[in-house]
Amino acid sequence: MVQPGRILRWIYIGRLSLATAIFLAAVFSWREADATDTLVAALGMFLAAAFTAASAWLTRGGDRTPKRTFCLIQALFDLALVTAIVHVTGGATSQFAALYVLVIVSASLLLPVGDGLGIAVLGISLYCVDVLWGYRSPIDVPLLLQLGVFGAVALSTAYLSARLKEAGHDREHLEAQLALARMQAEDVLRNIRSGIITVDQLGRLLYANPAAGAMLGFEPRTSVGQSIVQLLSGTAAELADALHDAVQYGTRVTRGEATITRAGRTVQIGLTTTTVESSDPPGLSATAIFQDISDNKRLEALRLRAERLEAVTELSASLAHEIKNPLASIRSAVEQLSRRSAATDDERRLSALIVRESDRLSRLLSEFLDFARVRVTKVERVDVGQIVRAVAGLVAQHPQSRGIAVECVAPLGEHLAEGDEDLLHRALFNVVLNAVQASPDDGRVTVEVETSRTDLLPRGVRIAADAVLIRVTDQGGGIAEEIRDRVFDPFFTTKAGGTGLGLPIVHRAIEAHRGIVLLDSSPGGTRFTIVLPRAQSSIKEAA
Repeated sequence: MVQPGRILRWIYIGRLSLATAIFLAAVFSWREADATDTLVAALGMFLAAAFTAASAWLTRGGDRTPKRTFCLIQALFDLALVTAIVHVTGGATSQFAALYVLVIVSASLLLPVGDGLGIAVLGISLYCVDVLWGYRSPIDVPLLLQLGVFGAVALSTAYLSARLKEAGHDREHLEAQLALARMQAEDVLRNIRSGIITVDQLGRLLYANPAAGAMLGFEPRTSVGQSIVQLLSGTAAELADALHDAVQYGTRVTRGEATITRAGRTVQIGLTTTTVESSDPPGLSATAIFQDISDNKRLEALRLRAERLEAVTELSASLAHEIKNPLASIRSAVEQLSRRSAATDDERRLSALIVRESDRLSRLLSEFLDFARVRVTKVERVDVGQIVRAVAGLVAQHPQSRGIAVECVAPLGEHLAEGDEDLLHRALFNVVLNAVQASPDDGRVTVEVETSRTDLLPRGVRIAADAVLIRVTDQGGGIAEEIRDRVFDPFFTTKAGGTGLGLPIVHRAIEAHRGIVLLDSSPGGTRFTIVLPRAQSSIKEAA
């Protein structure tokens, strides 16, 4: 590849060296030289030094490609300098005539083909004029051969220069394309949300993108070369085993699942591994691509929960209607029988028991019907902060509150949404009361209202980023992990005498408002997060 800056530097060095040598020779060696020739040599050295200094200053730094005019001026000056040197050293007999070849070669490398050939023609012309008219030398075979050499050098150098420039342009274009592809690939790998890890034949880390380092808790750059099994043994042993099996046995994983555990929190990941055959050294290298699928799992659980609730809703409504009327008839008949004058005391006691249990079943059936009838009946603009404050005050006065503090952070007038105020009040009351019941005697329940953000929602949730977010946090012992997935199931309860319909009603009420309910629990307490969209225009049509 032709590098104009490097060629120019060699031209500057050669020009100054040649001019200095000729001047010294004229002063010290050629004592009998003509005074005019000595003057020409001195003048040539001075001009060469000044011209070279100016040229070097203009091309300082070497990072800019010199323009065509600049290179053309350099070639013309060198032709003039070489002609002066050839003239003072004997013309046709000068041993410096070969310097024309160097000027022609350098011009062909720096200039386009046409300009290079023009410099060659001009050099031959100057040489001929100096030889034929300056020294009156005859045209003989050596002179013609020398001129032929000049022309051949010019043509061959021009051709080679053109091919070199073409190859250089192709190489530059290829390098630019490769650099662009590399930058794009690095940008994608750096910004992609999926983690990517590559290990060599010995299971040592070759590459990890920032997402992988963030999820797994290590610095990718400083961890290169470490054993992947040791690096991930405490956080993602399943991922490490998958990579180990890939490089050792060629085992690939497609759409598998694993877990990452950090700071006591377990995250589910989707995992795919692939292998690449390597010849030096022989063996397999492996790449794992994984991503956090916790949000996907959460959304899938929400969908399944909604489907189960819908199925139970239809069954509850049907059974409640079928049972309630016969139950009322049974209660009425037993009550009339107990009023007979012939009824004994035992019969009256049994009748009272049947009536009492009938009333209890009737209340239970009424709750079933309430559960089945959870729907938005009217849509209006409501202040969520005001509803939350009313609920917090009501729960604080509830007999089951046991004096537990209910702290409410709910600005008035800031969080407005469209919905059914009565239904929202009922749902929030159930959540806050449930939190109070789960709290210890000296505990505190916090209810907060704020504007939701995209990063607070699971990926894939289609709710506007400015939705209203309600958090209800208690300080209880948390919900056991094995039953967390069941707390929204109808009729599931851990409370004595409970119906197990409180949280399912909450879920249906919030879902009826096109919102979601999220649950996070730990030994330090439980937090319910309710997300409500501000606009509910589509509910009017569905109601």
